Amino acid sequence: MKLLSEDARLICAHQLGGVGLAPLQDFVRVAGRRLLVEHDPEARPISGCPNVGATIKPCTATLKATSGYSELIRIAGRRACLDTVTGLTDGTPPGMVKYTVRLPGQDLLEERA
Repeated sequence: MKLLSEDARLICAHQLGGVGLAPLQDFVRVAGRRLLVEHDPEARPISGCPNVGATIKPCTATLKATSGYSELIRIAGRRACLDTVTGLTDGTPPGMVKYTVRLPGQDLLEERA
């Protein structure tokens, strides 16, 4: 499983909604780009979700990640994010729409169990 960098591309299940990332740590990098750690993909804005309608709410934010944090690698005490990170969004139907990783943002580091 690849570790995520700040160049990772996370999307909502509607495929066009992109998650805006802001790395919490600034000292571990790959090819000059910061790695993402626990909580980086949570409570982040989503833009471009096409799920729009009269009674439909588009995805506008990520909620708590439900999986995808490393049990082996920690940076400043926070688990590193893996390309398996997933969680729910605030879009409709509630409790059903997930965000996932489309691209990890780097191809040099990976975790092997």
